[in-house]
Amino acid sequence: MDFRLTEEQELLRRSVREFAETEMRPHVMEWDQAQHFPIELVPKLASLGLMGIQFPESYGGAGLSAIDYCICIEELARVDPSVALSVAAHNGLCSAHIFLFGTEDQKRTFLVPLARGEKIGAWGLTESTSGSDAAAMRTTAARAGTCWVLNGAKTFTTHGRVGDTFVVMAITDRAAGTKGISAFIVDKGTPGMTAGKKEDKLGMRASDTSEVRFEQCRIPTDHLLGEEGQGFVHTMQVLDAGRIGIAALSVGLAQGAHEAALRYALERTAFGKTISHFQAIQWKLADNATRIEAARLLTYRAAYLKDCGRRTTLESAMAKLYASEIAVKAADDGVQIHGGYGFVKDYPAEKYFRDVKLTTIGEGTSEIQRLVIARQLLSR
Repeated sequence: MDFRLTEEQELLRRSVREFAETEMRPHVMEWDQAQHFPIELVPKLASLGLMGIQFPESYGGAGLSAIDYCICIEELARVDPSVALSVAAHNGLCSAHIFLFGTEDQKRTFLVPLARGEKIGAWGLTESTSGSDAAAMRTTAARAGTCWVLNGAKTFTTHGRVGDTFVVMAITDRAAGTKGISAFIVDKGTPGMTAGKKEDKLGMRASDTSEVRFEQCRIPTDHLLGEEGQGFVHTMQVLDAGRIGIAALSVGLAQGAHEAALRYALERTAFGKTISHFQAIQWKLADNATRIEAARLLTYRAAYLKDCGRRTTLESAMAKLYASEIAVKAADDGVQIHGGYGFVKDYPAEKYFRDVKLTTIGEGTSEIQRLVIARQLLSR
């Protein structure tokens, strides 16, 4: 086994890190406080290929691997998890769903501008009454001549207000249960689709999150994404891969929180010496460095298996569960090491602390990950 990154991957890491430090770092708190989605950053992300990381060049993407994808998301999250979340949602949910299950015409029409960063993608699954129980959704889609008519609402939609291309799950046959759910592509500006309440969030505040409503929203029949009734099955497959991205985001966030704590420990003096001399601080730093490396290896393993064309339901859930929970610990310890300064916005510790909690909730809570892992183990 060779755990070393290739020279190309090392260059990729350096390139994305330099971008994050120069283009993002100076604006992190400004974006956070204003809850501003940095639309002005999108062309710059696109110029690095970060809006179509894993998609083939023939579809406007960068043609990189799943491991490369993890490196990119990790480096963005190390500086600003909000931007990393937006990039992950754009790549790993909306765009990936179209790439995996769209027709050739749909890929040419919708995926290409998404991968080039000319349009921003959004993905609608969660509803106000169906979170972990995603199959309990209420949004419906009914045939009406040459159209489908959507009615309902999606909540917690990343890019709900700023998105251009939406993939939306809806019930097409309620009697069929999970086999009666289908996926649809909806363009921004389609009559009957409107952005609802913008969420005022604890963290990840620069990533746009809002409700999206559908009222007699008519879309062409060829906007059905995948086979009718296969939307839920396809959604689960999209989430398997998407969880690798959230695991990478968690690793990057934990790395950023850890580095901030390490810097502070080397600068802050108490009792005549820097606090890095105290064993209580050293052990926190040592434990977090070890946990971060373990989470990174779990994440890269899941990504490697994805690159091999293997199903990664178990590995993705393990990586997402562990990485998100150790990230919470790293952010918590980061605040503790900073002491009182960890509680104020002059230092980055408090923002990592606010941002990190979403990683144990989004794309499947920790409880759901444990359920997925247990089911996989018991079905062998």
